[in-house]
Amino acid sequence: MAESARPIDLTTAKSTTRKPISWGTVFVYAVLIIGLVQALFPFAWMISASLMTQGEVIMGRLFPEVPQFGNYAEAWAKANFSQFVWNSVRITAITLFGQLAVSIPAAYAFARMRFFGKNVFFTLTLATIMIPEVARFIPNYLTVIWLGRLSENLLGVPWINNWPALSVPFWSSAFTIFLLRQFFAQIPEDLWDAARIDGAGHPRFLWSVVMPLSRAPIMTSITFGFIGSWNALLWPLLVTQTDEWRPVAVGLTKFVSSDAPNSVHLQMAAGVLMIIPILALYFFTQRQFVEGISSSGLKG
Repeated sequence: MAESARPIDLTTAKSTTRKPISWGTVFVYAVLIIGLVQALFPFAWMISASLMTQGEVIMGRLFPEVPQFGNYAEAWAKANFSQFVWNSVRITAITLFGQLAVSIPAAYAFARMRFFGKNVFFTLTLATIMIPEVARFIPNYLTVIWLGRLSENLLGVPWINNWPALSVPFWSSAFTIFLLRQFFAQIPEDLWDAARIDGAGHPRFLWSVVMPLSRAPIMTSITFGFIGSWNALLWPLLVTQTDEWRPVAVGLTKFVSSDAPNSVHLQMAAGVLMIIPILALYFFTQRQFVEGISSSGLKG
């Protein structure tokens, strides 16, 4: 009797079969890796150069032979960063407080309330995003001068060379209103009906229900507002003439222009010091930042 043929193990046969290479996937990953390198290389070189000596920077080295951590303390002292950083902290805090105080109620009104011309006003608000920031400088500057004179006469608080000119024009952010409005509109109507049964109106519903549920988009708005205020350069140069209220970006520009050819390593150290608060904020709010973008209708 002939020996029966062995059964074929289909599992083993499938495991040994190689999948064909998807060249489309390879191309996508290659493009992403190239983009990642292009984005990270300037920051990596800035950090590396901040730890070099001036001679190593001139020779074009990529890494320091001995890290010079003292460059940070020297750059901090030479650039007078203590004053400029303190100015930026105050300006950013005032700007964020005013921005949230204005944008949250405005976004709630566009999302949850009914009033005449709501869609028209919302469309006009979004249209302001299309206007370049530089094109708004002159109208904003003239407005700040007029309001500053009025404030100085009535309250004794000037705006030019002071915190109002650096913060008040940015209290109303069309992008922040849009971002929060998109999330507020997704909150179920059942919650509003339940709040109405308990006797709550719009202010109580906003404070007790909407804002606790909107932590992610609010943190996203804070992150964007912080970055915009911390990196502000052209507008502070326009509305200030002294260093009393100038932010850290102006201080860094002043330091680079005053000692450009002699201390590139110190300039890189000053640049690292400037971006540390932004990186720290994003590190602590990364999850809320990604969740706020994805849940507000802005994902790709």
